[in-house]
Amino acid sequence: MDEFGVGKPLHIQFLEFLSRLFRGDLGTSISFYPRKVADLAFSFLPWSLGLLIPATLVSWIVGNLLGALAAYRRKTIVDNALLPAFLTLSQTPYYWLAMILLYILAVKFDIFPLGGAYSTIKIPALTISFIVDMLHHYVLPFVSIVMGAIGGWAIGMRSMVIYELESDYVSYADMLGLPDNRVLRYVFRNSMLPQVTGLALNLGLIMGGALITELVFSYPGTGFLIFRALSTLDYPLIQGTFILLISTLLVANFIVDLIYAYIDPRIRTGYVGE
Repeated sequence: MDEFGVGKPLHIQFLEFLSRLFRGDLGTSISFYPRKVADLAFSFLPWSLGLLIPATLVSWIVGNLLGALAAYRRKTIVDNALLPAFLTLSQTPYYWLAMILLYILAVKFDIFPLGGAYSTIKIPALTISFIVDMLHHYVLPFVSIVMGAIGGWAIGMRSMVIYELESDYVSYADMLGLPDNRVLRYVFRNSMLPQVTGLALNLGLIMGGALITELVFSYPGTGFLIFRALSTLDYPLIQGTFILLISTLLVANFIVDLIYAYIDPRIRTGYVGE
């Protein structure tokens, strides 16, 4: 009981928590006793990072490119076909897509496994057979997250590109006779600034995992760990995982400030404008 501070005054428990925190000790899990919270979080974290970082980057790149294409081909058959698809995907819950994919490709046609990160008969190792088995389990969670996120990125990029295409500098560039490719390069770069912010915030939340997707596919990520902590009232584990989540979000905000200075020359020179 002394390990959890039971019976001690609240201010003593808080001071002991701060002391452990500065030493990198997030406490001991109740439901996984006697394992440490930090050990649990970092054992589940690689699965979430391996799933969410590639899925977020792929959806961001594809969504931005498709959104820019739809804006450039505005009021044509390309935009008329892409925009309804973007709106549908952006309003479709990603976990619903996950369940649809699971039913069709795993239950109905038995192409992919029903869940897990790898087969129970496999032992994690850097072997070809294990990697192939892991990728086989990886496809459905990855595709469901990518499909659910593309629509939102594409709509945001389409709106920004349309706004930039109506700017004065685009009209001036057209009057100078600059080629369309060069003008579009400037437009695309200026339109990327809000999207970079959104990407950084999404990457900062990766520590929290994709909770419902991980539950649907029984994927052993940090979202699954947080659900286990909440369902068992494991307060040290809840507290520790949320501290890590907040820390990664702060780091992501710091990184995006550095990236902005590289993307936007006005930030490097300190020019804000009138």
